[in-house]
Amino acid sequence: MGKIIAIANQKGGVGKTTTTINLAASLAAEHKKVLIIDADPQANATSGYGINPDEMTSSIYECLADDYPLAGCQVKTCVEGLDLIGSRIDLAGAEIELVSRPNREKVLAGLLKPIKDDYDYILIDCSPSLGLITVNALTAADSVIIPVQAEYFALEGITKLINTIRIIKPKLNPTLEIEGFLLTMYDARLRLANQIYEELKTHFGDMVFNTVIPRNIRLSEAPSHGLPALLYDPESRGATSHIALAREIMAKHKRKK
Repeated sequence: MGKIIAIANQKGGVGKTTTTINLAASLAAEHKKVLIIDADPQANATSGYGINPDEMTSSIYECLADDYPLAGCQVKTCVEGLDLIGSRIDLAGAEIELVSRPNREKVLAGLLKPIKDDYDYILIDCSPSLGLITVNALTAADSVIIPVQAEYFALEGITKLINTIRIIKPKLNPTLEIEGFLLTMYDARLRLANQIYEELKTHFGDMVFNTVIPRNIRLSEAPSHGLPALLYDPESRGATSHIALAREIMAKHKRKK
């Protein structure tokens, strides 16, 4: 059975989309069948794979607003074994359209049921907000990865998201777990970055991934070429750190079985 993982943090600029793009590619490189759902109206996960949102015949918007089945809306990416259901700016309007729907928080969960077993991993790239689409993602997900930037205000956004998860769990998704906290944009030379990591470990212990994602120029450049770091520069620290993250997640799931 496929595992659905939301990548979420309502604080912007923490590396959610970078994590989604590169973790998905790394899982596929480990011979897993993977689907990305771009649930952000900015559509950066879509364009980060070189796919023009304006040229797609259907997107996650049509699925949420017009009940298109997810099967058939996937597009192939440049990575073998990795599909994507893209986004575009009109997804912002889906928030309003979902408000009047019955069970509005569970629309995405219902859409995912028929295809969940077609994939080993389904990654949902959430927008930097806690609106209705993000609530749909958290309701549909088995777990959530929370990227945390190694900077002063990093822990502020975490508190709000954890509170949201605490609200969602009893009412909408009792089995939702935190997959882990992922430190991003990490520079080991900076005292502050190390302090943030130690604070995370103190507060959340084993819920913090051992893998950290470093600041890396190649990782930043790759999306502008429509490629994950693994294809853009396989030897870069950005690429190798995401392979390490994929293996850490896979090992964790193997232990749980």
